Amino acid sequence: MASPFIWLQHALPHHPLSRSVGKLAASETPWLRDLLIRRFIAAYDVDMTEAARSPGQFRSFNDFFTRELKPGTRPLADAERHVLSPADGAVSQIGRIEGGRILQAKGREFTAAQLLGGDEAAARRFDGGSFATIYLSPRDYHRVHMPATGELLSTTYLPGDLFSVNGVTAENVEGLFARNERLVSLFTGSHGQFASVMVGAMIVAGIETVFGGPVETHAPERVHDRFARGEHVLEAGAEMGRFVLGSTVVLLFEPGRARWRRGLAPGDSVRMGEAIGDWI
Repeated sequence: MASPFIWLQHALPHHPLSRSVGKLAASETPWLRDLLIRRFIAAYDVDMTEAARSPGQFRSFNDFFTRELKPGTRPLADAERHVLSPADGAVSQIGRIEGGRILQAKGREFTAAQLLGGDEAAARRFDGGSFATIYLSPRDYHRVHMPATGELLSTTYLPGDLFSVNGVTAENVEGLFARNERLVSLFTGSHGQFASVMVGAMIVAGIETVFGGPVETHAPERVHDRFARGEHVLEAGAEMGRFVLGSTVVLLFEPGRARWRRGLAPGDSVRMGEAIGDWI
């Protein structure tokens, strides 16, 4: 039986609530901004020694939440040999895409086609390949980086729900990551095609990318954009986007391309730029 936490999420108005919180988080009113930042740092024990700016130097809570790190705090593994972690966080699930299906939690799965918004051709390309789902907790650094060097082929914004994406919700809400609002970015590179899917969640006020700026989230319709060859090429470890509050990144790779690091399992912590797998 679902917990009260899950029932509450079904009952709450996801998008109006997230928009309201987003307005507070975007406020540049000094007393409100500073109060929100101080309370958040204390509540989640945020490590500000890694941040490039001190708490009093941010324009808004959103500016603080998407804070940059000091140079050198996330050394990159050898991208010629390894798949790089796209973010700081914890492994939610990791493994193979079998029969077009991706493991969400024990007893729950969703399909690659569902995650990709019904793109059956792309889903077939990833069938038999590798996936990794990485959850960013509130205290984590919230910028998303490239797991490999890639040329951007397309992006698709997919409207959806905004359930929480923590472990409890993943265990209790069917098709969570293919159900929530998300941005699918498809890339191609020397290790084949790969997808980086930024999944929204409860209270997530927005998603931004370095190639398109703020995404119009909480929108009613999908938005698909294709890009000219060579228009956007991002190096391994380069920033590709950020979450303005939230959430989760799902990576997909083609068969025979990536092998996950031995022993890496759900619940393990990862840091942006470290090796989470090897290229085959």
